[in-house]
Amino acid sequence: QVQLVESGGGSVQAGGSLRLSCAAAGRTSDRSNMAWFRQAPGKEREGVASIRPDSATTFYADSVKDRFTISQASTKTTLFLQVNSLKPEDTAMYYCAAATYTVPGRGLSRYSYSYWGQGTQVTVAS
Repeated sequence: QVQLVESGGGSVQAGGSLRLSCAAAGRTSDRSNMAWFRQAPGKEREGVASIRPDSATTFYADSVKDRFTISQASTKTTLFLQVNSLKPEDTAMYYCAAATYTVPGRGLSRYSYSYWGQGTQVTVAS
């Protein structure tokens, strides 16, 4: 089993920054691809960024490219999302997710991920 716990969300002004963290517990061998998703009220959950086990291969949704950066600790026990130049439309609950295999392609489909955290809220005021 894999347990994921997010932290670091909050309320910021437009243009601000946050650093989201996801602590992963359980066997490292049970998780491979990692990703961040977000879900705004009334909208579907969307993939924001993904990272492959090599920690060097990353993918981003077009809406966050050049503003968000995904990374993970060398021990693979913590996943990060640095979010810069925040916009009101970035307001959402942000979720950490883990897949049990290396997801082909961009790895931004929620159907590829088996484990989910409880989420951390990001609110951006204009």
